[in-house]
Amino acid sequence: MSVHSRGVKPATRSDADALTKAPPVPRHLAPHAKAEWRRIMPQLIDRRIITKADLAGVESYCTFAGIVRQIEEERAAAGGAIDVKMFGVLNRAAQTARQLAAEYGLTPTSRARIGAELPGDDDADNPLAV
Repeated sequence: MSVHSRGVKPATRSDADALTKAPPVPRHLAPHAKAEWRRIMPQLIDRRIITKADLAGVESYCTFAGIVRQIEEERAAAGGAIDVKMFGVLNRAAQTARQLAAEYGLTPTSRARIGAELPGDDDADNPLAV
């Protein structure tokens, strides 16, 4: 019986060329995208999984996450009415942001895959820890 890994993402691990300091927020990003950059970059640097080559992908993630927030703000300001065309844009932006977030360990499942632990997440006092 053969074992295959088709459809299974390989475990992500820290990179020897990982950035040790967060780069400045790109000036061309929209305000919501800049806020997302500031929110996620410290986590990515701490996990040592982001290199200079990954920055364009992180910019894309921040852009799409920012688009989702901007559309939601505009919808709320318009009384909560759903614009069918903007819902399509929102849906595609959210899907793309989710996919990119998974690539960089920004979802619970992808964090589990890379073995990322939160500071102070010690199982020493957990009787169920193995």
